[in-house]
Amino acid sequence: MSSGVSRTYEVRTFGCQMNVHDSERLAGLLEEAGYTAASGDQTPDLMVLNTCAVRENADNKLYGNLGHLLPKKKAHPGMQIAVGGCLAQKDKGEIVKRAPWVDVVFGTHNIGSLPTLLERARHNDEAQVEILEALEVFPSSLPARRDSAYSGWVSISVGCNNTCTFCIVPSLRGKEKDRRPGEVLAEVQALVDEGVLEVTLLGQNVNSYGVEFGDRLAFGKLLRATGGIDGLERVRFTSPHPKDFTDDVIAAMAETPNVCHQLHMPLQSGSDRVLKAMRRSYRSERYLGIIEKVRAAMPDAALTTDIIVGFPGETEEDFQGTLDVVRQARFMGAFTFQYSKRPGTPAAEMDAQVPKQVVQERYDRLVALQEEISWELNKELVGKTLEVLVSTGEGRKDADTRRMSGRARDGRLVHFTPGDANPRPGDVVEATVTYGAPHHLVADGPLVSHRRTRAGDNSEAGLRPKTNGISLGLPGFGAPPVMATSEEGCAVR
Repeated sequence: MSSGVSRTYEVRTFGCQMNVHDSERLAGLLEEAGYTAASGDQTPDLMVLNTCAVRENADNKLYGNLGHLLPKKKAHPGMQIAVGGCLAQKDKGEIVKRAPWVDVVFGTHNIGSLPTLLERARHNDEAQVEILEALEVFPSSLPARRDSAYSGWVSISVGCNNTCTFCIVPSLRGKEKDRRPGEVLAEVQALVDEGVLEVTLLGQNVNSYGVEFGDRLAFGKLLRATGGIDGLERVRFTSPHPKDFTDDVIAAMAETPNVCHQLHMPLQSGSDRVLKAMRRSYRSERYLGIIEKVRAAMPDAALTTDIIVGFPGETEEDFQGTLDVVRQARFMGAFTFQYSKRPGTPAAEMDAQVPKQVVQERYDRLVALQEEISWELNKELVGKTLEVLVSTGEGRKDADTRRMSGRARDGRLVHFTPGDANPRPGDVVEATVTYGAPHHLVADGPLVSHRRTRAGDNSEAGLRPKTNGISLGLPGFGAPPVMATSEEGCAVR
């Protein structure tokens, strides 16, 4: 930057894991352009809002944040505000009309343009709005400043080829674009080289992965290939679509030691009539059949799901179908949502919108049923010893109880008493469960074991990985090739 003085930045993220991972890319890009992360309550020279268009009240959240930023910008000469993400892709220039103090608006397809747009806005002294309708460059070819020293996101695809009537994502993220397996494995290797123990493979529909290069079994092969990466202890993925879920993926999960026995598979509704109206190309019998196969291969598998209550036209009989599937599936947990209109989706124009009070009453019944099941399943684990990857910021009560928190291999949240071991985030402990609550487990006895890790060392030192972009274009599976690295390489800084 021309001033010779490092400008500070802050990125605020709204929405899904895809947005969280995009924010890591934005941070990497900005640091490569000479920005440094703002600290504490410091007012940054640049505020980036990475927005969501799916969650309820997304518009209100954005413009509320922009309203709060206006006096800060007036008091901080030279401060810039940039808005990106799904809502920016949808609203485009409308954002600058409603909030003329915004300097840059960019979309989901051109996050790599942000540093250039910021310079152009500063030079021209006017807002820059650049929204592309197709992907400019795969986000994973961009550098990233990772949020965690022990766990990392790895995108395997972007976009979606489905046409669910309630979802606006395909119009904002575009058609599915798949990364080559060699690129994915090379990025995983780069994270592991920096001490990361756990990766989560990301896609709008991970098990349609391979559609672009003509291999319908590609996702199962990718899971197996991660088993050859030495030092990678845990692999998770989100989210699969039931219509594309194949038996080879179940076998890969069961037979690859570092792939966790955890499955998040959206149901959305247990009513076949509603599923058809949602344009979800599976039915409840097919869904339950997948769960039956998963549990046969992995009896310890923990299953979670997404459910929408009150979709247009949903009757009490339809809702009872959802409750029936929940009873049969016995999910460890469910993300439950009350249907609300999303402008631009077919469902928003459907007749028979369900009254709010009816939706609320059904929602309350579903939550009560799911909590009852979750509690029963968690109580079954009392007395069992679990391997826990210690994390940070997972539990609200930890400050009062002095417990620490982490995730078991199956994704359950565990609050444990550290004793004299002093584990750090990124370390691995074994703890015996003493109490099961609906949403977490408690392990208040002495730790069975504590393993210090390089990830724990980096967490303690306040270091987070910064990975360079990876774009190899390799078509095959197997161990990633040895890549030449400069001194700047993939280093924790």
